[in-house]
Amino acid sequence: MGAAVSSTSVAEIIDDVTTSSSTTRLGDIPESCISFIMKSFDPKEICQLAKVNKTFHRASSADFVWESKLPQTYNFLLNKVLGDNNKEDLIRTMTKKEVYAKLCRPNFFDGGTKEVWLDRKSGQVCLFISSKSFKITGIDDRRYWNNIPTEESRFKSVAYLQQMWWVEVLGEVDFEFPRGKYSIYFRLHLGKTSKKLGRRVCDLAQVHGWDIKPVRFQLSTSDGQNSLSQCYLSGPGEWAHYHVGDFVIDKPNGPKTIKFSLAQIDCTHTKGGLCIDGAVICPTEHENTKQF
Repeated sequence: MGAAVSSTSVAEIIDDVTTSSSTTRLGDIPESCISFIMKSFDPKEICQLAKVNKTFHRASSADFVWESKLPQTYNFLLNKVLGDNNKEDLIRTMTKKEVYAKLCRPNFFDGGTKEVWLDRKSGQVCLFISSKSFKITGIDDRRYWNNIPTEESRFKSVAYLQQMWWVEVLGEVDFEFPRGKYSIYFRLHLGKTSKKLGRRVCDLAQVHGWDIKPVRFQLSTSDGQNSLSQCYLSGPGEWAHYHVGDFVIDKPNGPKTIKFSLAQIDCTHTKGGLCIDGAVICPTEHENTKQF
């Protein structure tokens, strides 16, 4: 049955239900069987099938259909994004379809310094971490760093380095990721942007020092995975995603601690003009990091 379903398109099913003149049609199948068949389709296709008739609509809302699309760690995610107010009551009353819809939308947590959502294509978790949650050397000294407002960040502000000899940025997150392979990227920008007469302008006056020595990116996890790489920062005026490293979750069994960093600590020259928006953790198969 599984092979037959996987080779059948949504269009063919809809055509059979609405136009077939045979004695027995797919529309005559019991609702529970239709729900079981729908498990084999992706969420977008399930929503298309729900429009066929009332029976298909009811079948598409079955909890076991949508639970099959949720990651193993969805209860952990719900606890993160729902906050403390009536959380247990909400979890108890939400259908699995409502849970899926909630988690596919961007959800802020940890005081608005982190955002999480499900990738609709893979069903895997994507996580964006604001620069506000990083430990940045000298961040409290306004001679070196400033937090500047901008519409180019989902967190509405970025950390901006004016000039410094020793640049070190440390990030850490404790999170229960579903099974899979994940990549971490820093979202960085050389130059300070602003709006003038409705147009985007970029001030590059303070950009210097990044072409002399490479930046070191480092990743470590609480289960012993490590990664180290180096890269020069380039492309002033545009946001860029710099790959820190990858890690694998084989068996989700509680939160893992993920630590990541960037550093340029060669004190023979100063560095400046760098904007740090944050870091993104996403499934490695993601081809387009620009959406972050």
